[in-house]
Amino acid sequence: MSSPGQRAYILTRHWRDTRNGVDLELWLATEEGPRCVLVTGQTAVAFARESQVAEVEAAIRNDGAFELKPLPLKTLGQEPVVGLYGQSYRAMLRLEKRLSERAVHLHEADIRPTDRFLMERFITASVTIEAGESDDHAVIVNPRIKASEAYRPTLRVVSLDIETSAMGELYSVALEGCGQRQVYMLGAPPEGPAADLDFALTYCADRPAMILALNAWFREHDPDAIIGWNLVQFDLRLLQACADQHGLVLALGRSGKPIDWRAHGRREGYVFASIPGRLAIDGIEALRSAMWSFPSFSLESVAQTLLGEGKDVDDPYHRMDEIERRFREDKPALARYNLVDCELVTRIFAKTGLLDFVLERANATGLPADQSGGSIAAFSHHYLPRMHREGYIAPNIGSSHGESYPGGFVMESRPGIYDSVLVLDYKSLYPSIIRTFLVDPIGLAEGVLEADESKTVPGPNGTRFSRTKHCLPGIITQLWASRDKAKREGNQALSQAFKLLMNAFVGVLGASGGRFFDPRLASAVTLRGHEVMRTTRKLVEEEGYEAIYGDTDSIFIWLGRAHDEREAMAVAEHLVGRINQWWKESLAATYGVDNFLEIEFDTHYKRFFMPTIRGSELGSKKRYAGLVEEEDGSEELVFRGLETVRSDWTPLAQRFQRELYGRIFRREPYAEFVKDYVRQLQSGAFDDLLVYRKRLRGKLASYDRTTPPQVRAARQADEHNARLGRPLQYQNGGWISYVMTLGGPEPVEARLGSIDHEHYLTNQLEPIADAILAPLGDSLAALTNQQSELF
Repeated sequence: MSSPGQRAYILTRHWRDTRNGVDLELWLATEEGPRCVLVTGQTAVAFARESQVAEVEAAIRNDGAFELKPLPLKTLGQEPVVGLYGQSYRAMLRLEKRLSERAVHLHEADIRPTDRFLMERFITASVTIEAGESDDHAVIVNPRIKASEAYRPTLRVVSLDIETSAMGELYSVALEGCGQRQVYMLGAPPEGPAADLDFALTYCADRPAMILALNAWFREHDPDAIIGWNLVQFDLRLLQACADQHGLVLALGRSGKPIDWRAHGRREGYVFASIPGRLAIDGIEALRSAMWSFPSFSLESVAQTLLGEGKDVDDPYHRMDEIERRFREDKPALARYNLVDCELVTRIFAKTGLLDFVLERANATGLPADQSGGSIAAFSHHYLPRMHREGYIAPNIGSSHGESYPGGFVMESRPGIYDSVLVLDYKSLYPSIIRTFLVDPIGLAEGVLEADESKTVPGPNGTRFSRTKHCLPGIITQLWASRDKAKREGNQALSQAFKLLMNAFVGVLGASGGRFFDPRLASAVTLRGHEVMRTTRKLVEEEGYEAIYGDTDSIFIWLGRAHDEREAMAVAEHLVGRINQWWKESLAATYGVDNFLEIEFDTHYKRFFMPTIRGSELGSKKRYAGLVEEEDGSEELVFRGLETVRSDWTPLAQRFQRELYGRIFRREPYAEFVKDYVRQLQSGAFDDLLVYRKRLRGKLASYDRTTPPQVRAARQADEHNARLGRPLQYQNGGWISYVMTLGGPEPVEARLGSIDHEHYLTNQLEPIADAILAPLGDSLAALTNQQSELF
């Protein structure tokens, strides 16, 4: 039996149709170990418009598996609906498809039974389970399940990585975690004395033996989560293909269950892998979801950036050759190389707190912990149960249409080099606007009907929102309070998860493929944001300062002269107090609403540079640099949108920009540095810094009208690969590294020509130098001109 009030965390969720209805299977992590909860006899649910009931009745006539029931619900368009209940979810989907072919649309039929069960109970990830029948202390049948205060399990985690041949044939599988360091290697052990290893190395006669050994490892050591690098799209897919090829089951799930594969609806070739009882967390996707950014998300690059170390074979162009050599000649060395990948992934997860983040994200969103993205699904998880209680049902995905809506406010910038620039920004501006002005799908539906305008809050473009009936402002308020609580408790991962979720909700209202797409709603937020920022600029100017730039929720204020940190903070405090008080008084008087807009201090730049648009005198947008003084008195250079933080500029340009800007910001001499840098470039001293790394966004064959440098280089690289009998690397896109030679772009792995140093001087160094030297009346050409000026 389950102990009363047992705390648990939902790892995975699954459903299946049975003779007696839909059964739900939830795998939980508890303090007593993994548990499986089985909820039986559930009903598939959808809704139909009353005006189309006759067509639905005709479609289900003589089918006892479906039942229509009257309900006090309606669409956002005010059409009454009836409930449609079925014993089989798959049958419901088939019915939905048949009816849609006759222009009869069921609502919410796409909500999976597990998702509906959890959302209607306001459950995200942490739960309490009570009572229920247990057959073997692991499976609990029909317990009471309710949302609980966030329970954080201590998970057993394994890092998995594979090595393959150039043709994608499995060579080895490494596992690190659960107290184990294990490698399974294809082939016979080498002759002679066994190598002295600090990990277990098991040789397998063939690939079926490797799959069976892997299945056995998971049964014995029973991890809660599998982590890796490109884990699902490469490692697990290749293991699955290997198992399929040999007629075996890749049984990595608990109770020996296979992986449940599902194709992504909109990303060609992308798949989801649901492993019963175990999370499958890819490091690349998790880092991106947590807003980490790297020039390259290769394991080598991320490990070097975060850990200061990488793998022992660091040349990506000969890595496959080295793997092949080790497989032939030194299998223990290949095993160690394989295991190092696992260990690097484990350390990256630990360094970044990724596991904490994905667990907290699930508690915030209600989505599976190993599912990245999904802001539309997260919105639905929070919104649907609340809108049902307000008497409404949700639109279908893609059913709404409309024109585009304005984006965030971007102020015209004033280019130049400045002393003392303050940046103030609004705390979660768009969620604050939703809370303040009651922007909401139901609020809009009700506001349109309300004859008494005093009972509504006016919005842009003639919209009106009900003051009393709405859901989204309350959801934002709840999430906001949860985030504040997480921040007070020092739970950075949970705070970040709540912040990302709240900020994503506005995008959901403006997502044309989403369930709640409505340009009126998105515009009610973004246009109000424009008004907020214009008003903020006006208030700043009334205080005698100049706003030189603004972007969405941030305003950049020039203080007119150099200020030390104490002086700058005093100005910031005054402006913050003035602006926040103005909003409180103005919104109460004008709209009769509580103000949730809050501007706060962000940064003081001791020196700040706003460039022009290249080839123009107009100020740029979303591109700037500055010098910040830290609390300990040290200084830090900050770049936004400039070459230093863009992966398509060479290391030569990035290093040059950091050094040059630092000298100018600190008022240090720069002329000799520029001259020496150019001399070293032309002498070949910087040849290892000249590599471009760019992405091919389409298939190589699709570039038929234009041939940019990266495409030319990729074609040469694959011609080189073909000559060596290697697999072609770039036919379906990917990242290519190349240099510019006197003969044009050439891939690094097959360069034949001499470096075109003049290209790098003209196209890399000169644009960077001239951007910041022009306000100083200088240029790279003037500094490097060998002929003395006569006049």
